[in-house]
Amino acid sequence: MKTCLIVDDSRVIRKVSRHILETLGFSVEEAENGKEGLERCDETMPDVILLDWNMPVMTGIEFITQLRQRPDGKAPKVVFCTTENDVAHIREAISAGADEYVMKPFDHETLQIKLQLVGMT
Repeated sequence: MKTCLIVDDSRVIRKVSRHILETLGFSVEEAENGKEGLERCDETMPDVILLDWNMPVMTGIEFITQLRQRPDGKAPKVVFCTTENDVAHIREAISAGADEYVMKPFDHETLQIKLQLVGMT
């Protein structure tokens, strides 16, 4: 079973994302900020990470920068999930190591398509 880590400070987004991912056959873990997300990755590296941009403690960009520096940190596919939709933000996310980008709010079909694009469904 593929594993996904949802890193988002919104309980609602985590709940909705978890529901979608579980219907797609993923085992799901959650973290409410980047620091907690990295701790989860240190325990068990997931196959894919859904990552929020704006979070307290550690932003999504700080998270992915630190993740990609870890020995096995290049392995997970990272999909940024955010309300930031301008080209500069998308470029920043991709250059920091993100594999895909999805706008909030997203639905089952949109998330499934993004996961297919990164080879996860």
